Amino acid sequence: MSEDVTRRAVLGGLAASAVAVGASDASSATSGDVVPPWDALDELDATGLAESIRRGDITAPEMLDRTIARIESRNPVINAVSLRHFELAAESLRQLDRQAPFSGVPFLLKDLWVAMAGTRVTNGSRFFEQLSYDHDGELIKRFRRAGFVIVGKAASPELGLTTTTESALHGAVRNPWQLDRVAGGSSGGSAAAVSAGMVPIAHASDGGGSIRIPASCCGLVGLKTSRGRVPFPIQRFQGWGGLSTHFAVTRSVRDAARLLDVVAGPEAGASVLQQPAAGLFMRAIESSPRPLKIARLPAPFSGGAVDPECERAVDAVAALCRQLGHRVEVATPVIDYKGYTAAFGTIIAVQTLAALRERERQMGRACTEADVEPVTWLIAQSGQRIDGLTFAAAETTLDEAARQSADFFKDWDLLLSPTLAQPPVELGKLGLSPTNFAQYAADVTAFSPYTSLANVTGQPSISLPLGWSRSGLPLGVMFTARFADETTLLSLSQTLERELPWGDRRPSFRAS
Repeated sequence: MSEDVTRRAVLGGLAASAVAVGASDASSATSGDVVPPWDALDELDATGLAESIRRGDITAPEMLDRTIARIESRNPVINAVSLRHFELAAESLRQLDRQAPFSGVPFLLKDLWVAMAGTRVTNGSRFFEQLSYDHDGELIKRFRRAGFVIVGKAASPELGLTTTTESALHGAVRNPWQLDRVAGGSSGGSAAAVSAGMVPIAHASDGGGSIRIPASCCGLVGLKTSRGRVPFPIQRFQGWGGLSTHFAVTRSVRDAARLLDVVAGPEAGASVLQQPAAGLFMRAIESSPRPLKIARLPAPFSGGAVDPECERAVDAVAALCRQLGHRVEVATPVIDYKGYTAAFGTIIAVQTLAALRERERQMGRACTEADVEPVTWLIAQSGQRIDGLTFAAAETTLDEAARQSADFFKDWDLLLSPTLAQPPVELGKLGLSPTNFAQYAADVTAFSPYTSLANVTGQPSISLPLGWSRSGLPLGVMFTARFADETTLLSLSQTLERELPWGDRRPSFRAS
């Protein structure tokens, strides 16, 4: 059975038509009000769409049909969906639990290290293009139990190794807010698909900012959960040596809270965070948080420049937090930035090499320089030069950074900063096939100097679409909390969504 069948072969009948997506009044996006079905994907978050299906405003099969039509119409412009699973999605409707919290809601998986039975995952790489699994990973099982209808996979850069979603295999994912700009990475396909109204929510993962970066670029909520909070979509308990976590990009804070209640908790065998109390995260958004001590980071740890528009967005949010009764002061954690970034690079190099070696064993041949993109090849080559003692020393360095951060958070509830140091940059600047490698490395660091610390420490961190550039591009504002304290993050985030609502903002682009 082909996973890449067209909508005609699956459901037939509806011809994809050219549509214009305009910035419109979507104030009902989180209200649960009745919305005509043809507007539902634009106007509702995942919770609202599930409520609409439950009420009978639209059926799950009708919703799937409209979703497929939307993908076929909009994806040629945005290029967010790398693999289509329309036929499998139609089959899954037969086993759909009508009482599940997201029953009938269309959903995309990130095309990176996900095990979904009977489908491929390309990892954004020509060398992995035919990789497939005969089972569902634990997180995929939980997504299914939540009621999601998985319609396909969203593009990732090769092995998730950069902050844009551009690959030699799938091409460039375009930002729906401005088509010549990056959608962020490595979950840029997921973020662009949600922002463009193809689906209301999508799976994402974050090993150095890969949920929060594209959420910032595409005007979405991007929650990176605490290490161990959410299981993996393949048979392992951690990725990138514990740096990576899995969750989603969403339109609303309530979607993030509701989804976390559904998928949180380790799978059997994991020795990490325990199962949270039922409904913990939805309860967290039902009331405003106590007065908080918020540290406003004055500059990135890298010492690099920050675009004034990004700074102004954070200043405005800091002022609002003060008005809400929170204490906000400038403060900086004492962190060995150069040490932890070097150690971070060591971990990534070895993990990248290990991934290629495993694929070599599966394929029965060696990976060559022609099989992967230039930056991927260089990273893997550097991994070959790292011995066990160097790797162990890198792990110790990351542990020390986590201790330094924990000391800082003894006095502070949250750390506030821009998500990115720049608005979304032009396509072609951050991809894994650069003409100037030194400039590429400098550009990546200049674009995203803030996000990786939370991956090192395992702390929860969230990007909220609270700022906008003069040209109309989204600017994320990021909060990071103590380890395992997603409740504080979500509670404040819900308050800020009420104060500075973003549900009425939609990108304008013309589909094919």
